Order: sequence, then C-alpha cells, then structure tokens
Amino acid sequence: MNTSSQAPIVIYQEADQQVEVRLDVEQGTVWLTQRQMAELFGKDVRTVNEHLLNVYSEGELERDSTIRKFRIVRQEGARKVSRSIEHYNLDVIISVGYRVKSPQGTRFRQWATRVLREHLTQGWTLSRQRFEENARELEAAMALVRKTAGSPALAPSPK
Repeated sequence: MNTSSQAPIVIYQEADQQVEVRLDVEQGTVWLTQRQMAELFGKDVRTVNEHLLNVYSEGELERDSTIRKFRIVRQEGARKVSRSIEHYNLDVIISVGYRVKSPQGTRFRQWATRVLREHLTQGWTLSRQRFEENARELEAAMALVRKTAGSPALAPSPK
C-alpha cells in the first residue's frame, strides 16, 4: 500500500529523540505504528495499545478512517521478512499524546499546543476565502513539497 505520495520524513524532534513518520501528502496526514508511538511518548507498546482501545471504544475516533496497513520489510535474524503493519494517522497520534502520562508525552503536548497556537495566531490556518484567493500559490507550494519529499537532503544525518 505504500505509494509514491508517502515518504519517510522526520517531523518531530526532541533532544536526542527523533521520530520518522510516513508522510501522506494526498491525505494530508502522517502515520506511525504503535511501536513508534511508544518510542515517541516514552511508554510501553501495551500502554499505547490500551489508549488506542479507549480512543476507539469511547467513540473519539473511528478505526476505519484512522488506521492503514503498510507493508514493511524488516531484518529478522539472517532473513528479511515482509509484514503488513498497522499505522495510525495524525488524529490518533495526537489523541494518544494527550492521554499518555510521561515526560515525553508532556513535551509532545507542549509542542502540539505551541504549533496549533502558531497556526491560529499567525494566520497559517486558511479560511475558505483565503484558500480560494491563494489557490495557485498553494498548488505551487504543494508541488514543491512533493518534489522535496524525496530529496536526500531530508534524510536524517548519521549519528
């Protein structure tokens, strides 16, 4: 299911921690696995799974529209194994991030709140009228994002 519109890219970085996500330009979201969320929030995968179950059972989000399977190739011992792994979209990542209790979860919430505040107060959130007036500029910017998404310059630097 991995199409050309998805590319790994680092979108969140905290101290010595960076999280590689799958960027989906067409759907306007990013995707993480449970394991990646556990690393991001400094929690066990079981804790993330518990929060995910609550997000869905409480009706906060719908499973069908927030989960996508991607085929991942991993090295397991001496062989490469291809598995279909569930990834969760940005809505789920944010929901879990606001539920989990950890220092990393707190820093994520502070970051997410700051980014949202900047978008709202600095006019980055577009009204329908502004969007229609600036459609050509937005299309050019999206074309640039698509072009640079595959750029080697976006790859994480070796440690």
